[in-house]
Amino acid sequence: MLLGGRLLTGVACGIASLVAPVYISEIAYPAVRGLLGSCVQLMVVTGILLAYLAGWVLEWRWLAVLGCVPASFMLLLMCYMPETPRFLLTQHKRQEAMAAMQFLWGSEQTWEEPPVGAEHQGFRLAQLRLPSIYKPFIIGVSLMAFQQLSGINAVMFYAETIFEEAKFKESSLASVIVGIIQVLFTAMAALIMDKAGRRLLLTLSGVIMVFSTSAFGAYFKLTQGGPSNSSHVDLSTPISMEPTSASVGLAWLAVGSMCLFIAGFAVGWGPIPWLLMSEIFPLHVKGLATGVCVLTNWFMAFLVTKEFSSVMEVLRPYGAFWLASAFCIFSVLFTLSCVPETKGKTLEQITAHFEGR
Repeated sequence: MLLGGRLLTGVACGIASLVAPVYISEIAYPAVRGLLGSCVQLMVVTGILLAYLAGWVLEWRWLAVLGCVPASFMLLLMCYMPETPRFLLTQHKRQEAMAAMQFLWGSEQTWEEPPVGAEHQGFRLAQLRLPSIYKPFIIGVSLMAFQQLSGINAVMFYAETIFEEAKFKESSLASVIVGIIQVLFTAMAALIMDKAGRRLLLTLSGVIMVFSTSAFGAYFKLTQGGPSNSSHVDLSTPISMEPTSASVGLAWLAVGSMCLFIAGFAVGWGPIPWLLMSEIFPLHVKGLATGVCVLTNWFMAFLVTKEFSSVMEVLRPYGAFWLASAFCIFSVLFTLSCVPETKGKTLEQITAHFEGR
């Protein structure tokens, strides 16, 4: 029963992670699309923080019951939400589309009517030759891959051990502290998203993660033990062989690096790949293309989580985090060279950009 429930929960989360960003991008007008699109990630990290807090006072059975509450509210409230105007127009339901726009944006809001000629064409492999298809496809998949290769899961995996080495009285507070940092900086990113732009925040986020993962690697390099014939790395025990005071001081370097990394990730590479995924694809391929992007994200998350220990055994801990730093450098270069700015543009204007119009 537990495995069945976990399977159904995973399926539901996968569907929600695909549909929610796309739905929000299609119902929001350009001036607030960045804010509303970033709220997807903001609600995710807020939910994680609340789960941490609830876990202190509830046993796992009641925690599972509590998880039904937001899902029930979503089920109830979505019954009153319309389909997106763009989708209705592809179904030749112009009247319903106008009613949906009236409901979502109001009579006083100035909005640009989506093109009536956008018909539901479906996807064909031959369309991959079109710049309007393959360019956003490459960008979307690459953003999802770089998000996971940045090392976010590795840092989160090692958080509690780092706090223990820093001599925190309650290392279980690590999860709550990490959750608070995520919520605060994701909220800040959402508020400035439509002013600063996606490219600037992605670049800033990547640079912060480069420095923080480099510092993380330096911490592990400075605290590694003497020469050993074994390449095995025990993540559950401190690896420092230095005096206690020096070890604690270096552990604070790790704590600072970790907090800086999480803040940097939350500002850009946390919310923005999901936001851009919902913005850059043409309507007739959006379903399949966003599905591939979400699949890439979850597959890379699985791969990084599964193989992280093996990478640390082969490269040593400092090498693993310096490898993550290298991926962060590549993500910055990719952002500067390939990712377009979508701030303030309609979805039709973004599609026209990839078509060269």
